[in-house]
Amino acid sequence: MSGSAVNVTKLGYISVETPDVDRMVDYYEGGLDFAVVERSAREAYLTTTFDHHSVVITQADAPRVRGVVGYEIRESVADAERRLTAAGYDVSRRSDIAPATPDVLVLAEPTTGVEIHLYDQQSSSGVQGYPPLRPTKLGHVAGFVDDLAPVQAFYEGLLGFRWSDTIGDFFVFLRCNSDHHAANFMASKKFSGLHHVAYEMRSLDHLQTMLDHLAKRDIRLHWGPGRHGAGHNVFTYHKDPDGNNVELFTQLDVIHDEKGYFEPRPWHEDFPQYPKTWEVDLAAVNSWGPINFEMIEH
Repeated sequence: MSGSAVNVTKLGYISVETPDVDRMVDYYEGGLDFAVVERSAREAYLTTTFDHHSVVITQADAPRVRGVVGYEIRESVADAERRLTAAGYDVSRRSDIAPATPDVLVLAEPTTGVEIHLYDQQSSSGVQGYPPLRPTKLGHVAGFVDDLAPVQAFYEGLLGFRWSDTIGDFFVFLRCNSDHHAANFMASKKFSGLHHVAYEMRSLDHLQTMLDHLAKRDIRLHWGPGRHGAGHNVFTYHKDPDGNNVELFTQLDVIHDEKGYFEPRPWHEDFPQYPKTWEVDLAAVNSWGPINFEMIEH
């Protein structure tokens, strides 16, 4: 266990705010093959897995993703509340967040005001099996921030995340389990909010099948397929109905020990592979081909 106040073990869910709930539910259910667990006129809970929800879609005047991010923690909520309070952080404990998470700690991400939810368990979705299209899980969420330092310190010092990689001095990748990253942040004075949200596919075949399905719904890629350097995942990016960047990926690096040793992969250029700061070049962004400058503009 780290010396942080609490220890996040999994990225649990994100909020998706939209002016058109029906359209966004159709995209997640009919496009990405998520399962709808609960639904009302103004809100929907959808899942990729056995947890009650991975995505919460809510009615809003303007679109926004990453207004709320939920993380599962190792400690009990009561213990986490005590430790966070002792660390000097302003937290509130609520029982009205969602039907599947009746006991949640709420605190604010520094500089952005993003609402962070910490919980020790979700109730089951009741969803069974592994449909041929559905992503395996919510993989990671990337956001723009004014300054990397306070946000990185918050995630590492308070929530127990570990550093995995940095590109230049503006893009950091943080992990909370063996996945290379569950959260990443791009420093920007120009942009705010979401950079992208990412869902994991089992394999290249699974990814291809999903892309063929999306093409039949007239959803086209705006970058990829390619292979990132940091994380080494095969990636594709498309837009959801509100214009948010959605990544579908596979083959993300796995980090098995706290020294930061990456499980060996044939596409690694360093042996052994450890966390590092990457030069800002093609190898860091897409070792297969062109850079989409929109995706690295900051």
